[in-house]
Amino acid sequence: MAEQNQQRPPIFLFTDGASSGNPGPGGYGVVLKCAGREMEMSGGFSVTTNNRMELLAVIKGLEAIRWQNAEVHVYSDSSYVVNAINKGWLANWQRKGYAKVKNPDLWMRFSNLYKLHRVTFHWIKGHAGNPENERCDALAVAAGAGAVASGKVLPPDPGYTPDDSGLL
Repeated sequence: MAEQNQQRPPIFLFTDGASSGNPGPGGYGVVLKCAGREMEMSGGFSVTTNNRMELLAVIKGLEAIRWQNAEVHVYSDSSYVVNAINKGWLANWQRKGYAKVKNPDLWMRFSNLYKLHRVTFHWIKGHAGNPENERCDALAVAAGAGAVASGKVLPPDPGYTPDDSGLL
């Protein structure tokens, strides 16, 4: 019983997405930090958008958390992702059944994960020397355009449609 009441340490989730062209080959990068431990993840697709990769990075990070009701601090340089939460856009999109929203597949997937935890979003300036953001960017670029440049054939982004290329 005492173990159930034990306080778990906060999780720090750093994310970034990239695409070479918008749309184009793209990737996501994730750095998770918790109690002195660190984990990195990345993946890429042959054709996708930057916004999809920014959001997928957060999703992949949240999916990697092994317990529910975690205190999670997400650090992202994506105004698209951070503002969707902090400015209430996601709540409006949900009320409207995700009608006319870009990337509805990812936003629905995110929503299911988001409610499992206590998540706080923090916007950080990209390419400004933050070590974790720089690492996430390197992972994202390597998984997308870098992989293509080295001759790797990437899978298609299963949820991408040409309509996803807009800002929101």
